[in-house]
Amino acid sequence: MDQAEQLRNVIKMNPAPKPLARVITVTSGKGGVGKSNTSINLACQFKNMGYRVIILDADFGLANIEIMFGAVPRHNLSDLIYEGKDITEIITWGPMDIGFISGGSGIANMSNLSHEYLNCIIQNLAKLDANADIIIIDTGAGISDAVLDFLVASGEILVVTTPEPTSITDSYSLLKALNQHPRFSRENSSIKIVANKVSGEIEGEVMYSKLNTVVSKYLNLPVSYLGAIPQDRRLEEAVMQQMPVSMQSPNSRSAIAFEKMAYALVDKEYDKPSVKRGMAAFFSHIIAGSKKMG
Repeated sequence: MDQAEQLRNVIKMNPAPKPLARVITVTSGKGGVGKSNTSINLACQFKNMGYRVIILDADFGLANIEIMFGAVPRHNLSDLIYEGKDITEIITWGPMDIGFISGGSGIANMSNLSHEYLNCIIQNLAKLDANADIIIIDTGAGISDAVLDFLVASGEILVVTTPEPTSITDSYSLLKALNQHPRFSRENSSIKIVANKVSGEIEGEVMYSKLNTVVSKYLNLPVSYLGAIPQDRRLEEAVMQQMPVSMQSPNSRSAIAFEKMAYALVDKEYDKPSVKRGMAAFFSHIIAGSKKMG
């Protein structure tokens, strides 16, 4: 029995509780464009709206989420896999009772696990579905295999880009690599562009237009525009103080922009079955795909 078949049997034996969590994956073509900041502040805004939110920090080697939250996790996903920890034990609770999980090296090693380990993981991730309404995956930057594995498994992808020509070019390269991935399904994926570090809405729309023009022409890949996050001194101050700007300065330009984007994501989409895959199904896709590619 191959690992993909094992996974199907595991999921049948351990169906995820209803309702499933909505999984949103945040990524970028290069580092330093505000990807993790976007993840954290969207989480804050979702929490303000009454949703239970957990962030999975899947940026291996860079602890951006815990640094910005000012909290150090005691455990990561490897402890669930190898130390027998329960999923609830590896969640670190940050400001506003937003949970986050450090991926560590656990995710990278999941494709080589035995049926027994997979059974444990799927059972635990099904529990996570029952304890969160929205789960945000904060990936690494760039087009590594690990990043692409997350993106092809995700029904919703947010690509954070700045007006810098290199950022736009790198975002195009990321979308091109995703589009060419053998397991990517454009019919089952929604890709939205976030314009960060712009002077205002107009610059954000112009940046999106530039990117969308080449993506439409050369990739024929549908992407939409989520919104713009303006340059904001309050945001910079909040980062220095290891606080989300949505908490520290809720009336600042950037916090209001994050709020608008959170509402745009929820409006008319939250109850669509296609955006509620749940974490168990999300990771099953990653593990099975890694096995096939291996």
